[in-house]
Amino acid sequence: MTNLIDLHVHSNCSDGTCSPSELVKKALKNNLRAFALTDHDTTDGIDEALCAASGSHLEVIPGIEFSTTYEGKDIHMLGLGIDHHNAHFQESLEVFRNHRQTRNLQMIDKLREHGIDISYEKLLKEYPDCTDVWTRAHFARFLLDHGYVSSRNEAFDRYLGDRACCFVPRPKVSPFQVISLIHEAGGYAVLAHPLLYGFSSQNLELLVRRCKEAGVDGLEAVYSRNRGSDESSMRQLARRFGLKITGGSDFHGDNKPDIQLGTGTGNLRIPYELWAHLKES
Repeated sequence: MTNLIDLHVHSNCSDGTCSPSELVKKALKNNLRAFALTDHDTTDGIDEALCAASGSHLEVIPGIEFSTTYEGKDIHMLGLGIDHHNAHFQESLEVFRNHRQTRNLQMIDKLREHGIDISYEKLLKEYPDCTDVWTRAHFARFLLDHGYVSSRNEAFDRYLGDRACCFVPRPKVSPFQVISLIHEAGGYAVLAHPLLYGFSSQNLELLVRRCKEAGVDGLEAVYSRNRGSDESSMRQLARRFGLKITGGSDFHGDNKPDIQLGTGTGNLRIPYELWAHLKES
């Protein structure tokens, strides 16, 4: 067993392609000490992962990744170490899932208007286990598998991205609201992959400042898509606001084939101490 962990992992309960049990097998094979299952707006896979890891050295951290809206952008907030059986938390998740389902039906209508032969029934057939948490990644996979695009990136550029023809924003839930919800469930709130949102340095700092005022605990500074000085600049940003550092691969299985569990694109190294320090907060 190494001292390495991964605090941002997805299963097929949202937009990953590995089951929670398969993730546990991969984590054990990779000698990880711990990983957090952080599916989008659902905790459905956590109990399966906990059961699969029972009796092993592997620590499965119950988590979630919330999709929120801020300044017209989709902002993701991780909840780590949550009590996923908390009744109020689950009631709130049901509201989030209803929002997502409404948006998905509207996107299906838009895709059909643009000549895509897609329907709720077809998506249900292809993704029978994910009716509550279809994400844009599922739509991208459908477009790719059915020959409408030649790559996942093309699917987002032409149809699904924030500025594309078939994008439909979800009802607005702010990152500050879900910070409180995560805390109510006994978890730690972490702003995920802050550099992916395309903010200027000034506007990103304003977002982090507002998150800090709302009680956010950490910043995901160690991340698969970091380049050059990205990690060091995010560490500096976290220090300025007194936030803990976390790290994650954002593993999605075949939906992001260049990213591996625990190691990202090959060089990711996340020590267990980051999780231990977060819990000290």
